[in-house]
Amino acid sequence: MKFCYVLYLMCFSLICLPAEVRGNQDMNLTVIIYYTGTNGNARNFVEALESSGIAEVIRQKSGNLRYEYFYPAKDSETVLLIDSWDNQEALDKHHASELMPRILELRNKYDLHMRVERYIPAGKVPSSDVQFIRE
Repeated sequence: MKFCYVLYLMCFSLICLPAEVRGNQDMNLTVIIYYTGTNGNARNFVEALESSGIAEVIRQKSGNLRYEYFYPAKDSETVLLIDSWDNQEALDKHHASELMPRILELRNKYDLHMRVERYIPAGKVPSSDVQFIRE
């Protein structure tokens, strides 16, 4: 259980910047998490989150814009989570919620390792990129 708590602190420190670093609290943000395991455990983790209803509860939380899992075509042991929020405050409330210990328990159960990226929208797509987008 100690390992699980350390893993949680590492993840939390990566995606929750201190207030003085965050900047504009009203700006939406997206956190990308790559969960990697062995023997299909990353996919089992997602199945457990979906079948238990945890994922749906997160999607219904105030401030959640997107909570969706994807599977990389060339890496069957990794799962990608796109997790978007209205602002840092909404994400902080999620991290402080009763769901986090349950999520941590599942991450520990499936022995997943994580890589985290964090994005804040830059605004409108530049005109130089529009030619490459087909809607």
